[in-house]
Amino acid sequence: MKKRSAHIVLTSLLLWGLFFAGLLFSNNISAQKVYDFDATCIQAYQEVNKLKIAPAAALITKAKEQNPQNLIPVLLDAYTNFYVLFLLENPADYKNRFKNFELIIETLEEGSKNNPMYNYCLSNVYIHRAMVSLKFGHFWDAGWDIRRSYMLAEENNKKFPAFTGDDLLYGSLQGIVGTVPKGYQWLTSLLGMRGSQKEGMKMVANFANGTDVWAKLFSPESHFIYPYLLFHLQNEKDAALAFIQDKKLDLVNNHLHAWTAANLSLNHKASANTKSIIENRNKSADYLALPFWDFELGCAKLYALDLDGATPLLTKYTEQFKGNFYIKDALQKLSWANFLKGDMRAAEAARKQIFLRGGTDTDADKQALKDAKTGVWPNPLLLKARLLTDGGYTKDAQALLQGKQQQFTSASDKLEYVYRIGRIYEEMGKDLDAITYYKQTIQLGANQTAYFAARAALQAGQILEKRGQKLEATSFYEQCLAMEDHGYKNSLDQRAKAGIARCK
Repeated sequence: MKKRSAHIVLTSLLLWGLFFAGLLFSNNISAQKVYDFDATCIQAYQEVNKLKIAPAAALITKAKEQNPQNLIPVLLDAYTNFYVLFLLENPADYKNRFKNFELIIETLEEGSKNNPMYNYCLSNVYIHRAMVSLKFGHFWDAGWDIRRSYMLAEENNKKFPAFTGDDLLYGSLQGIVGTVPKGYQWLTSLLGMRGSQKEGMKMVANFANGTDVWAKLFSPESHFIYPYLLFHLQNEKDAALAFIQDKKLDLVNNHLHAWTAANLSLNHKASANTKSIIENRNKSADYLALPFWDFELGCAKLYALDLDGATPLLTKYTEQFKGNFYIKDALQKLSWANFLKGDMRAAEAARKQIFLRGGTDTDADKQALKDAKTGVWPNPLLLKARLLTDGGYTKDAQALLQGKQQQFTSASDKLEYVYRIGRIYEEMGKDLDAITYYKQTIQLGANQTAYFAARAALQAGQILEKRGQKLEATSFYEQCLAMEDHGYKNSLDQRAKAGIARCK
């Protein structure tokens, strides 16, 4: 009996052991992390990339409740934090939200490294955190996060060649790294990043125009990023705006795409289009409230010399925006508007604020501060011509300057006049006339600290590149790079470097 009892006990223990082992094994399976872009996650992804942050956050919470082991809602949390921090630049938001990136990364690291989504998710979060760090002045931290993002995307590209989901990010990073100015290439080498503008752009273009499951799923992002790269990296400005039109992007209900179209239109001297996009967008409270709209619309009205329409918008931007980017630039534009209105008290007040507010991380902000330090107000005729040209009102600008050359007596005004005429001729499609004036600008201004000579060299290079004269274009790009101590140095050098890369 004792042997039988002992056998029963041992058997029972064995069964209980097997039961608990099975239970543990079952729990391990159920606790295994997954990457499931289910219907709720897809809807949340689409909403967040329309800048409908609150509705997206509600859907993310719902997705987590539906499947606590799904890591996609965790990834989408990074998107909400990114857009709020990057676009609003509010220090209070930064204090509350930036730490979330680390928590998101820790959770995503619980996933399986044998799934291409592991690297994809982490790579995206690192680049999101890097972009926010750049906005808040933490450049070293941003550099290392960019490196982490790049390395993860590169590893995925080698380990899972059939996975195309990260082609957008990897291609973008490759293209941008491939155009880093010579003086900063040591940094990319130190960080182990090497890129090719040509190969990177090819990868992004294929993805943005692709039809596979990943290209379709991530089209809200690719249709935002690709036009920007086309515009700024490839200098294919018409193609960038044509892409937006050809894809029939919703510029009313998708604020991210509206932002893209409005901003690129403004930079392509189509301010009337910018004005139309901003004024006709969906103004529901579901969307992230962006001071950007006031700034861009204020610029569009200023370029049309609608001074009374521009001043309240620019004022609102400078008063409500909590960040540093483009504050000095906006204050300069506000000072110009009041200056042209003849309100010198308001003009001087705005100029004084340039010294007190905003940062100098952007070339536009640096230039605004540099101009303010001179204490000199621009020639009103040249200023009006500049604004009209920047807005795409080329004929009006030409009529304003026609036969007025003798009115400009100072060396700086003579230089700017020649440059402005060159820009007007370029916008009118008179390439040879434009190059003639650009050459004069370079001769007159190569040793001045004004940016006109360097910008003239860049513009001449771009004209010649389009005409297929790549050797001549490269010569002008190199002249642009060789000029020192002028406004917009970083951005002009980046564009000249990109031009040389294209010509090669």
